[in-house]
Amino acid sequence: MIVVTGEALIDVVVDRDGDSTETPGGSPLNVAVGLARLDIPTTLISQVGHDQRGGLVVDHVTGSGAEIVAVPTSSGRTSVATAHLDEGGAASYEFELEWNLPRQELPPCRALHVGSLGTLLVPGRDSVLDLVEQACAREGFVSYDANLRESFVDDRDRTRREVQALAARCTLVKLSDEDADVLDPGTDPDDFARALLGGERTRIVLLTRGSEGATAFTAKGETSAVPRQVEVVDTVGAGDAFMAATLAQLWDLDAFGHPGPGLPVVEEEIARLLRGAMEVAAITCERRGANPPRRLELPRGWPA
Repeated sequence: MIVVTGEALIDVVVDRDGDSTETPGGSPLNVAVGLARLDIPTTLISQVGHDQRGGLVVDHVTGSGAEIVAVPTSSGRTSVATAHLDEGGAASYEFELEWNLPRQELPPCRALHVGSLGTLLVPGRDSVLDLVEQACAREGFVSYDANLRESFVDDRDRTRREVQALAARCTLVKLSDEDADVLDPGTDPDDFARALLGGERTRIVLLTRGSEGATAFTAKGETSAVPRQVEVVDTVGAGDAFMAATLAQLWDLDAFGHPGPGLPVVEEEIARLLRGAMEVAAITCERRGANPPRRLELPRGWPA
């Protein structure tokens, strides 16, 4: 099983015409749903309210095949993110969040994934970091997707230190070129990714660049790949779909075993990993909202 922890919320998507729709979302939730739809046993640890929106979140997660540990929010309300789409389908966000997750016991699992606002917002952040330390104590695989929102970064230097410290405890780190720009404006995102590779437990860093593709950084070198042509409906959940597809492929490769993770090291294997993740992200971009595909919907032979 893969355990995912972090925020679960309702995405209110406002399109270019001002019409809105409500769907469950939040980066960790999207990753958990994406994994389950790719037939990976998954449990999400998060918080939801005792309201109608909370019921939608739980039904969405379980309907996709994942389990959920739904800790109630103090207010009884489920968190909300409002996404405004521009002419190109890209989203900007406004948030109404509650994140005070109490300490959790990490269940038996082969990997732990953390990321986004769940690793940034206090006091719930402390419980996420505790889960990371529990996984590290078991010598387990931990992945981290920074997935930052600049509106939540009130102290850039402190946030950069926190991201670097957490990344150093993780086997796999993912960030976008936009994340790198938030953390260290003006710095080459590739250089920022290379620096993260120096973490004590870090074995691979993935840097995504939207339509320009992605690069994997390992001790063996750097490998890049570009996606196919995509007719974008919107980009909501694309990065989360990329993350879920990456972990699903590593599961298929039995890369989470002991004594250490058997991550791909050959350039072609890493390129295939990137192509497989980008294909799942591309399909998600061709749909409205964070709606990643199921394994049966992927091209024959995926990942190719």
